This record gives sequence, C-alpha cells and structure tokens, in this order.
Amino acid sequence: MGGMRAARLIRMVLLLQARPGMTAAELSRELGVSERTVTRDAGALSDAGIPVYAERGRAGGYRLVGGYRTGLTGLARDEAEALFLSGLPSALREMGLADAASAARLKVSAALTPALRDAPAGAGRRFHLDAPAWYQEPVAPELLPAVADAVRRDRLLLARYRRPGREDGPERELAPYGLVLKAGVWYLCARAADGSGPEADFRVYRVDRFTAVTVSATPFVRDEGFDLAAFWEERAAAFARSLLRDEVRLRLSAEAVRRLPHVVDRAAAEEALEAAGPPDGDGWVSVTLPVESLDVAYGQLLGLGPELEVLGPAALRERFAGAAARLHALYGDTP
Repeated sequence: MGGMRAARLIRMVLLLQARPGMTAAELSRELGVSERTVTRDAGALSDAGIPVYAERGRAGGYRLVGGYRTGLTGLARDEAEALFLSGLPSALREMGLADAASAARLKVSAALTPALRDAPAGAGRRFHLDAPAWYQEPVAPELLPAVADAVRRDRLLLARYRRPGREDGPERELAPYGLVLKAGVWYLCARAADGSGPEADFRVYRVDRFTAVTVSATPFVRDEGFDLAAFWEERAAAFARSLLRDEVRLRLSAEAVRRLPHVVDRAAAEEALEAAGPPDGDGWVSVTLPVESLDVAYGQLLGLGPELEVLGPAALRERFAGAAARLHALYGDTP
C-alpha cells in the first residue's frame, strides 16, 4: 500500500470517527479524491479488519461499527506545532503545513467525546484571524517552505540574500530562530551560525529577498532565552522610529489632539503630545512631531483640515496654505 494511500485511509478512519455518517460526496471533498475512490478505500478498510459500513437512504453514510475507535490519535511534532497555528490557514499553506494541520485537527476531533466534537467547527465559524493588510494581494515567497522547515527543526540555513538596490550577497550560514508574518509579509529572525561577525546579533530578513536557501542537516543549539515576540516588538518599534527623519511644528485643536495618534505614527504622536506645553488662549497646543518626510507628513496631516495649523518648516506651511486656498476657491461661493 503506497504511503499516500495509507495516509488517506488513516484520514478516512479519523474523519468517520469524528463525524459518523459522512456521505461519499463529503468524504470525496475532504480527502480530495473521487467518490469511486472513496468506495474502494472503504472496501480496503473493511478487508483490513476496520469495521466500515455504508448506510443507505437519505440519512445514510459511512460509519464505523460498534463505536470502533482507532489508537492513531497521537499527534506528531509537526502536527502539534501546526495545530497552534490553525487560526492562520493561509500562513499554514504558505509554509507547507496545511496537511499537518488538517491531520492534527482530525486527531484532536477523534479524541474528543461526542458532546464536544463540534467544538472545533463551532470555533471556526465564529473566529478567524486575517493577517494580510487590506488592498494587497499577498504573494507567498517561493523559498518560505524551506525556511519554515529549518525554523521548525532548528536546522542551520545556508542562504543568499539580496538587499534593495544591490546584487546578491555572499552565501551565509544562519541560525533561523523564528518567522513573523506582518501585514502579509514574511520575516525571518536569525543570527550568524557561529555567533560572530556583523550578524552576531539577531537580525531580521525579508523572506522574499532570499534568492537561494539550503536546509542543513546540522542542528543549532537554540538560545532558550530568546523571546521571538519580545524581539519583534522591540525591533519593529526601532524600525518605525528609524523612519522618522524629519520634524514638523504643529498647533493642534482639542479634536486634532484626539485624532493625531490615528493619522501618524502612534508612538511618535503620543511622545510629542506628552512633551507639549499647556494649551494657549484658544485651547490649542503646540507640538514638535517627528515624521518620515515632509511629503508623507503633508498627506497624513491634511486629513485633519482646519483642526491643525502647520507652524513649520516654512515649505510645509506654504503647501498647506496653497491647499487651503484651493479649497476656498472650490467652496467659498457655496450658499
């Protein structure tokens, strides 16, 4: 019996154990085979001593006789890991773990008591995590499954990496500690395998910029003190701060104070507001705000309209004055 068919037969038994009375059409969809193959597989299971029988009629379907339960409910390592990511179906597919997650869910369902067997489906109908950003069609990096395999198995990774505007870098040996999916983009957190050189510290790599990867047979010893979530939070905050290379001076109404953290970098806005002096006679406050560039600031702050006055730089104030004049020309004669 081929490995693929054996795995399919096991899945069929687990499906019937978790959901008795499945029809040939339902099993066909779940297993990705024809109904004729389902019928043949059911016969093969019966011949092997597993009591599968078919009930006819409108309420009919395949069942296991006499409450038969298989002992094949233990989770393999990759299945257990995949189960904890089951709220990210697209991520599982991209990492090549969709089959492992499906098998894990079946095994867990098969081990549940009948009264609890609909719990996984009930949760899936009520909760879903959609990681990619709006207005973007995420593209899975071609080399992601290999990178994910190295991360899961703590294997060294031989990789070539291309930075923007440069040719491929030299092949380097990395210890891949963790993957992060941020707004539809995959990032690898890793450091040099020997813990020396410019990559001795942990660094972040965009997976779609790897041009070649090979998973080594050599494992690396993971630093158990490394906290992926904490590292990413710190690195993401530092990256966001590094983008803020310009400054603007603003005068804000109470409404603009409320809305500012929602239109610019939140941390920068909150720090600027904390450092602001008391309101002036009109109830407005003046702040100095770090921004990515004057062009970006113009696009972000224009949405605050008359709730904001740009005090400087002069070039940005002139752009706002020009925008105000054009708006007045459009609406000035409106009854």
